[in-house]
Amino acid sequence: MTTQPNEHESRGDWLHRDARYADPSTRRGHVGLLAAGGSPASSYRAGHTLPLRVELVRQLKRRRTQVTFGLVALLPVILWIAFSLTSDDGAGTSVNLVDLAKGGGTNFAVFALFATAGFLLVVVVALFFGDTVASEASWSSLRYLLAAPVPRARLLRQKAIVAGLLSFTALLLLPVVALVVGTLAYGTGDLVSPTGESLGYWAATGRALLGGVYVAVNLLWVAGLALLLSVSTDAPLGAVGGAVMTSIVSQILDQITALEDLRDYLPTHYATAWSDLLASRIDWGDMTRGAFGSITWAAVLFALAAWRFHRKDVTS
Repeated sequence: MTTQPNEHESRGDWLHRDARYADPSTRRGHVGLLAAGGSPASSYRAGHTLPLRVELVRQLKRRRTQVTFGLVALLPVILWIAFSLTSDDGAGTSVNLVDLAKGGGTNFAVFALFATAGFLLVVVVALFFGDTVASEASWSSLRYLLAAPVPRARLLRQKAIVAGLLSFTALLLLPVVALVVGTLAYGTGDLVSPTGESLGYWAATGRALLGGVYVAVNLLWVAGLALLLSVSTDAPLGAVGGAVMTSIVSQILDQITALEDLRDYLPTHYATAWSDLLASRIDWGDMTRGAFGSITWAAVLFALAAWRFHRKDVTS
């Protein structure tokens, strides 16, 4: 509140006294003093924008997340129903994977992982990572997130962490549900591999879950590629489809024996190396090479995604 000088003080003394009661925004001095004076700008912290909890809740509320988790959890039930409808006449003498799948809960879980790792789980990872940024651009909300202002590096990191958490949960959900369904339907028999080796139920349960973890690590390159495509396009389906198509092409090239040692550098070459876990003595060689190769591919692709997003002109 401004007062008038009294008869015992000069105008200079009055101005000096009145400045103490002036609004902070009108004071003369260093701009840093405004923050100390309680300016609204002082409440902004770049590290507090877009918390993981907020982003996770946003993604969990989306229909595509709910449908994806529902289908992954329902797939073992669908497989059990399909096995129940098939006739078991015992005419053949050879044993196939379907016959082994009915031998116990762990066999059923291994079969479910074999049946889905090459395509369905690739789609799940590509969906969570390929849709995360591109969907914001397609809704024309990406520029508003950046104007919040959320730093680009932080926005991409938060979305990648949440996408990774959802992907890892979905990939482990499949063998866990398959173990439960298979155990209830076929009992707790030993795990029998196609080579005739067997493992006890609890040891085989650990191997099946470890196989799911390896599949998640092996699909890191799909996550990196899908994120790179997601920051490069405004079409979520294009990002998801591009990552899935690349995986299919890599699997086809891996079947061409004429490529010889060049196949070792394909990201899908060691995709089924987790089958070594089914032996009584585990050979970690191929799984180590597969994990190292996938992590290397992922590091390059994630770095390219960050570089691309940092330089992208966001208009949507």
